[in-house]
Amino acid sequence: MTVSAEAYLAVVTETIGRVAAEQRQNVADAADLIVAALRADGVVHAFGTGHSEALAMEIAGRAGGLVPTNRIALRDLVLIGGDPADVLGPKLERDPAVAHRLYELAPIRPQDVFVLASNSGVNGAMVEFASIVKERGHGLVAITSAQHSARMTSRHPSGRKLADFADVVLDNGAPYGDATLPLPGGGAVGAVSSITAALLAQQIVAEVVARLVAAGQRPPVYLSANITGGDEHNAELEARYAGRIRRGS
Repeated sequence: MTVSAEAYLAVVTETIGRVAAEQRQNVADAADLIVAALRADGVVHAFGTGHSEALAMEIAGRAGGLVPTNRIALRDLVLIGGDPADVLGPKLERDPAVAHRLYELAPIRPQDVFVLASNSGVNGAMVEFASIVKERGHGLVAITSAQHSARMTSRHPSGRKLADFADVVLDNGAPYGDATLPLPGGGAVGAVSSITAALLAQQIVAEVVARLVAAGQRPPVYLSANITGGDEHNAELEARYAGRIRRGS
């Protein structure tokens, strides 16, 4: 396989089609879980580390998305928890103790539901966070790479992985190592997990909204802040969830 923009497009197109077909039922199941939480006045909390944080940004606080959503991030330790900035680093996601602090800092209620994303599904903070979520009785949707996770050893003391805790697991279809176009001297380029995770996130949101509309409810959905009336529309909806959703971090 050659390395080129066209080759990458072909791989992405094939992967998107495969993920969409294979994950159709899981998308529906995730939507059912989220709708049940929203009808109980719950909020959707999204958490991802590294490049998987992009998934949380797809779920929480963007145009066309659900208003009752909150993004959890490692930097909450600094911005909300007051920890020194030097605690942040590339290996922080491997520390299980971080999960307890993040959960405590988040504005969580019992009826809330979680969407957690980790391509490998093995880092200590994410696995521990998933275990806390289930211990506290929340619904949990996991987005991960089944192929990558299967080839990894858990970095959590329990030996378990993110998918082991989830009520619904969605496979983002990414290969081991994420990148898709092999290089002649070894290695590869062209990662796909961010693209397919975004696809799954948006499909879940679309299915949630479809269920609310079918039930005769007006879905609480953001307008772009960069269109006329967007700020006013969004502020009115956000007021219903004051203190429960965070924006801007």
